[in-house]
Amino acid sequence: MYKLLSDLSIIETSSFVASPTAGLYCAQMGAEVIRVDHKEGGLDYDRYMLTKEGRSLSWENLNRAKKSVALDLRSAEGRELLVELAAKTGNLITNLPEKSFLSQEAVAAKRDDLVSVRIMGWHDGRQAMDFTVNAASGYPLMCGPEDWDAATAPPVNQVLPAWDFITGAYCAFAMIAAIRHRDQTGEGSELRVPLGDVAIGTVANSGAMAEMLYRGADRERLGNAIWGAFGRDFRSKDGTRFMVAALTPKQWDGLVTAFGVEAEIAALEQECGVRFADGDRPRFEHRHALFDLFQSRADALSWDDLASRMGAQGCTFERYRTMHEAANDPVLVDQNPLFTRTSANPSGFEYPATRSFANIPGREAAPPAPAPYLGQHTEEVLATRLGLSSGAIGDLIDRDIARLSDA
Repeated sequence: MYKLLSDLSIIETSSFVASPTAGLYCAQMGAEVIRVDHKEGGLDYDRYMLTKEGRSLSWENLNRAKKSVALDLRSAEGRELLVELAAKTGNLITNLPEKSFLSQEAVAAKRDDLVSVRIMGWHDGRQAMDFTVNAASGYPLMCGPEDWDAATAPPVNQVLPAWDFITGAYCAFAMIAAIRHRDQTGEGSELRVPLGDVAIGTVANSGAMAEMLYRGADRERLGNAIWGAFGRDFRSKDGTRFMVAALTPKQWDGLVTAFGVEAEIAALEQECGVRFADGDRPRFEHRHALFDLFQSRADALSWDDLASRMGAQGCTFERYRTMHEAANDPVLVDQNPLFTRTSANPSGFEYPATRSFANIPGREAAPPAPAPYLGQHTEEVLATRLGLSSGAIGDLIDRDIARLSDA
């Protein structure tokens, strides 16, 4: 964690992935992010997978470095407390519907310079989640083996909810941009960010939309090959699968040298009438012949030998791992300053946790802060943000409008 946003406080009322991610990234840069949930936990509080004690590992990692307030959000009094907290703080991240009790109108009536970021489904109000907007994007029908029949082949979903994480990161950026605008002008902002627009907009930003319209058809499936460049998975003599990519002249030259195929490449260039060193296009258009050549060489070399050769040439490559292997990899995790192993988690389970992904030379990054217990900061926040007395807070607790830590 860094303290770049230590003067910033944000109220977050959210669930699942995209909205909590936006708050997480702000918290990892030092913002005070106060997550307000229903007193029994939000929709994601018991999201799979759970420990034997019933703690969600997803929840506690998406909510690190935040504070937690638990209110009865099904009651008018609890909802009014949340509206007051959002107004007092002036900054709100949520994925509650605009027509809910936490609407822009309701909060801005108490704070006209409110900055809110609201994550939606689609721009027209339809519901959406990562895997449904991914289906709409076209990407799942680009994935799969190259020899699958286009008319009958099934879609291939990605496992990572990438659109959720991209949306969360974009919302954190949008929040900081709107706060900067308020600092300059005194004006508040309401930013509505549809998950579906993030997906289809990313398709456009990547150039893929223009490509489909230009070619007048869909892109062919490529298996594990990289579109428009040289790269694919290969298998060593001893059965290790690995990925290589060569997008620059240096990467290409290094790969040719590491595999020891200089003479074969020269012969193939003469046969095809091209120079593969000239760029991505000839390498991509003749990828099948190149793939066969590199695989034939990999068939004769062990993984250790190949890795040594590619490492010496500065190639871009990586061995395929299972995620369990990755979680136990000493280079990826144990020797990586991104991680700190900690048992200070609501689950009590010890594992590596991450700080901010950014590295700032000359500044020491604090270790990752733990996630809160649900309701851990209820009393503190109601006192400091709303100025409630201990007696008033006690009354809210006695009437189960507010709850303390569920530790």
